[in-house]
Amino acid sequence: MYAVILAGGGGTRLWPLSSPGRPKPFLPLLGERSLLQLTVDRLRDVVRPEDIFVVTDRRYGGIVRMQLPAVRVVPEPVGRNTAAAIALATVSLERPEDEVMLVLPADHWISNVDQFQAVLQGGGRLADGLFDLDEPLVTLGIQPEGPSTDYGYLLPNLDRAATLHGLQVYPLEAFEEKPTEARARQLFGMSGTAWNAGIFLWQRRTIRAALERYTSLLTVIGPAAGSELALGMAFEHITPLSIDRAVMEGAAQDHHVVMASMDVGWSDIGNWTALLDALPGHRAEGARGRVVAPGEAVELGEDDVLVHSANGHLTLTLGPHEGLRSETPVALLTGARADEAALGALLDRVSAQEARL
Repeated sequence: MYAVILAGGGGTRLWPLSSPGRPKPFLPLLGERSLLQLTVDRLRDVVRPEDIFVVTDRRYGGIVRMQLPAVRVVPEPVGRNTAAAIALATVSLERPEDEVMLVLPADHWISNVDQFQAVLQGGGRLADGLFDLDEPLVTLGIQPEGPSTDYGYLLPNLDRAATLHGLQVYPLEAFEEKPTEARARQLFGMSGTAWNAGIFLWQRRTIRAALERYTSLLTVIGPAAGSELALGMAFEHITPLSIDRAVMEGAAQDHHVVMASMDVGWSDIGNWTALLDALPGHRAEGARGRVVAPGEAVELGEDDVLVHSANGHLTLTLGPHEGLRSETPVALLTGARADEAALGALLDRVSAQEARL
């Protein structure tokens, strides 16, 4: 097995912590190590260090090499979402055609690492075949906590459930990318529906065949992969699409996808509320956060906190305050005052890292 980590995305729902020059995967949000470094740490005992690769926009190649000197970087000329990133890894990395490729995001949080490693090991075996499929596309599903529009949804065939390699597995009936609010409520009410964790396992030749069947990405990227100039020109013509939309939806309709359930304390740390819940030293139960657009008036209650930039430095403002406005995005953390110390430590970590870049 080899691992392809996708380190892209600006983390706009975590502004002003994240920014185009300081994307979410590279931030030390939950300790001294960045989310990307923690992702690599979790792969110990599953994938050898020399078999871990990071696909990222070439702008961030230096950050990856600084944080992970032993890991090979696969640079994209420009980010074009996950389908193009996976296609680039498929053609750029010479591996045996029957070797399992593990694909995972750089910026998620897993609290039960031992169980997560067991899931990956079992999932790698599933990629060899099951449910009369010789080489399935395997995706990992998370039990939904609510009708969220932030995640794709997996709809398994519950009548054909099986337990294999320590995992509860199902053939997938449908794979739906991020739904509308009405559809999210409908999906949440359906038995067995899971969130898509964005973690996949498949043989190299399996994903190559799927990309050829459902997209033209290999035709565009393949001939250009050996030339930085040609690759840059190729990426200019690629429409950004997630692997979910580009491949997985069609493959699920063709009954070529298998879902394995995963319960490992997963979070995508996708917004301020999720970050507050996972923050070391977190005390403010029920606290919520959102990004406030430039120019929008902000009112801080007694227990609220504002995260903003002042004179180029991240800082906290505690409530109460009325009529605050900013020319840049700020984060309004409602009911988070009990997390003042933890938030201060977070800003110190991010600022110290920025000073080193």
